[in-house]
Amino acid sequence: MHATTWHVEIHLSEDGQRTRAEAVLRTTAGTELRSVGLARRSPDDRDAPEIGDELAVCRALSALAHDLFEASVLDVEANTGTSSTFTM
Repeated sequence: MHATTWHVEIHLSEDGQRTRAEAVLRTTAGTELRSVGLARRSPDDRDAPEIGDELAVCRALSALAHDLFEASVLDVEANTGTSSTFTM
């Protein structure tokens, strides 16, 4: 059995009513993918920073999953020489 570990780092920053999350995936093969998620608090909402963090991270991870899927499709096509019909 082969086992490996990939690492995802999440970097969060907040500027007033805006939260930005950057998700960075690093594989053992040296691949690195980065995606960003943003969240904005309405001026009428109470201050609850964790909600903005959660939403921004969710968006960053969702974008990262999409980017990883697209990279996988390209890798399959490059290795098989045919167009793939994978869907997410």
